[in-house]
Amino acid sequence: MLKFFNSLFGRVVIALVAGIVIGALFPHFAQSLRPLGDGFLKLIKMVIGPIVFCVVVSGMAHAGDLKKVGRVGLKAVVYFEIMTTIALVIGAVLAYATRPGVGMNIDLHSLDPASLASYTEHAKSLKDTAGFLLKIIPETAIDAFAKGDILQILVFSVLVGSALSLLGPRVRHVNSLIDELAQVFFRVMSFIIKLAPLGVLGAIAFTTGTYGVASLKQLGMLVVVFYASCFVFVAVVLGVVMRLAGFSVFKLIRYLREELSIVLGTASSDAVLPQIMRKLEWMGVKDSTVGLVIPTGYSFNLDGFSIYLTLAVIFIAQATNTPLSMHDLIVVVLVSLVTSKGAHGIPGSAIVILAATLSAIPAIPVLGLVLILPVDWFVGIARALTNLIGNCVATVVVAVWENDIDKARARRVLNLDSDLRFVPTSTDLEGETGHANPAHAV
Repeated sequence: MLKFFNSLFGRVVIALVAGIVIGALFPHFAQSLRPLGDGFLKLIKMVIGPIVFCVVVSGMAHAGDLKKVGRVGLKAVVYFEIMTTIALVIGAVLAYATRPGVGMNIDLHSLDPASLASYTEHAKSLKDTAGFLLKIIPETAIDAFAKGDILQILVFSVLVGSALSLLGPRVRHVNSLIDELAQVFFRVMSFIIKLAPLGVLGAIAFTTGTYGVASLKQLGMLVVVFYASCFVFVAVVLGVVMRLAGFSVFKLIRYLREELSIVLGTASSDAVLPQIMRKLEWMGVKDSTVGLVIPTGYSFNLDGFSIYLTLAVIFIAQATNTPLSMHDLIVVVLVSLVTSKGAHGIPGSAIVILAATLSAIPAIPVLGLVLILPVDWFVGIARALTNLIGNCVATVVVAVWENDIDKARARRVLNLDSDLRFVPTSTDLEGETGHANPAHAV
């Protein structure tokens, strides 16, 4: 029991329960705790851009052969698109099977369009493929980091990583500098992650105080169906994929339980990016593969988000009694394959991308997005959890595909072999005994 209370996982769980209690008993005070959650997420976003840059550039530079980098990248993108398509279809199928919006009979004239103004403004640049492609090219390299746009940072990182890989030994000092910068930012993140219990407390207390305890269990059919959709995707789709790769998705989830508990409380997977990468390396995945697949997946492999896109679109159509043809559904899936790639790093990303998707489908009223605003935070929890699990599975699958994983070690780690228990390196936690980077030990 003492071990539980001393662990980050235990402190996050305690903060989660305390937040619900405070929100239920002292709702006005709980609402004032919102800055704790917002501040924690802002601290995370402050260093995510530099971390993504360092790990992508370092991964490409150390991979050496650009053909291998291209091969890994191509396999990752193919996998991402297959999983995204399956996720979009699952959201659509379950929406039609359960019909969560049927019977609401919403009159569009009763909805307030003002609440959507800020979201639709962001969606304008994502209306078409050309707009999306232009958006991922930064005005300047500094501008990408200033805005925290992960897609733009990825574009710049790939260019820099390719250049360093081609230049080889001539720029080894630059490679060393980037590796050292990565360690610095990982250390900064380790400081921030210690504040996770406070961030969870503030976020969950505010939400409970604002919507009430009942809202945690009675959010409506849409939320129930979405959580069920995510469970089906993880247990069935990702479960089968992991089994084909020779592993169990449930053992992987157990191995990552500490990181997933932080995502559960904050509805954001950014906070655990460095720790997730270290754990995947520790279980035997080559560091260059982790460094390429995980950061790229944060923008291109949003499984939970993809499920929600089609589910929410069909929900709005059902709630407003808008008939949808098969052509409309095909357009929804095809447009979502593009718009979902711009989700990460956009304020209110789910609503923004939904607005961009609906703007391409005149049959469905964009104003219907007002209906899902109150539950966006709650579905955001399952979105973030599913996205993170999906990216970890993608990394394992691509590693198996490329023979970049020590399968025997991975099985021992996932079986919680005491001799291979994950131990943070000296870069992760101040005061811990230093250990060699596990990425280079396998």
